[in-house]
Amino acid sequence: MRPVMAVLLAVGALALAPIGNLALAAEPTVVDGMAAVVNGDVITYSQVRALCAPEERMLRQQYTGPDLEKKLTELRQLALKDLIDRRLIIQAFKKESYEIPDHLVDQKVQQIIRESFGGDRNTFVKTLEAQNYSLGEFKQKEMEKFIVGAMKSHNVKTNQIISPIKIDEYYRKHRDEFTSKEQIKLRMIMIAGHKDTASAPAQKELAEEVLGKLAGGAEFEQMAQMYSEDSTKDNGGDWGWIERKTLAEPLEKFAFNMPVGRISNIIDYAGNYYILKVEDKHGGSTKSLTEVRGDIEKKLIQEEAQQNCSRTKSSKFRNAGSPVCEKKPISKPINFLRAGCSVLGVSSFR
Repeated sequence: MRPVMAVLLAVGALALAPIGNLALAAEPTVVDGMAAVVNGDVITYSQVRALCAPEERMLRQQYTGPDLEKKLTELRQLALKDLIDRRLIIQAFKKESYEIPDHLVDQKVQQIIRESFGGDRNTFVKTLEAQNYSLGEFKQKEMEKFIVGAMKSHNVKTNQIISPIKIDEYYRKHRDEFTSKEQIKLRMIMIAGHKDTASAPAQKELAEEVLGKLAGGAEFEQMAQMYSEDSTKDNGGDWGWIERKTLAEPLEKFAFNMPVGRISNIIDYAGNYYILKVEDKHGGSTKSLTEVRGDIEKKLIQEEAQQNCSRTKSSKFRNAGSPVCEKKPISKPINFLRAGCSVLGVSSFR
């Protein structure tokens, strides 16, 4: 007899629960509770909402009213199914006593720090802390990604071949995946213009004086500490590593086109005077198809394997005659203040 899988799809609760909607109350709370139990492992409403948060933001921009509610319900149903599938795979991994070496997770974390935080581990850790996420929790999430990927790959047929045409098409449509983020290490001096005031000419003269001192060999850091009026003054005007769209467009245009080590002329923008210095830059290059062909092929094979896995999951991961997901009665929901967090696509609740 085919095993039964009973899942509590708390559609109403998921569809109606507030997600960062500040208009509902001055201090809204996040309602959490059990959406499903997979062989004893609980999946909560907040986990479902977190998984579908990026797509949900797009839906809220595209739909309203009943159409929006329908789309959100469908999205959360798929998210719950995906979470159940992941949990089944992880449970099967543990049952077989497989292991993922810790150093693989450490290497992945180092890659994230290098590519997304300019190699600054302290900034990475502070970002996690600001989002109420510990480094241990983050590593656990990465470990689970390794497990799911390994188990899916374990079930891929070795004779599976991906058409070169499909690989080329994927590369053309997803070039952003293979382009490293362009970043610059920036210092800035900002002098208020005080336009339409009696001190305006003096402020312009001050900016020219500072630029002259820099041209004469004065240290940019010291000049920023003495004269700058923005929030980075005490740090010598240090903005650290920044990406595009961090600065206002006119300033960005200057900054990202400056050679390393060069000091800009005075930039008159929004009533203030700016002097920029780019200390270093990296990224912005796109890997060739030859370099990434193998990675694309593995990804496409894995996607096809996932489709095959969904058709055989009942026989692969479920114990015959006993349900893997037990239905839970809806009890009084638990209220959490700021129960969510946002790390690499995970939603945050206010």
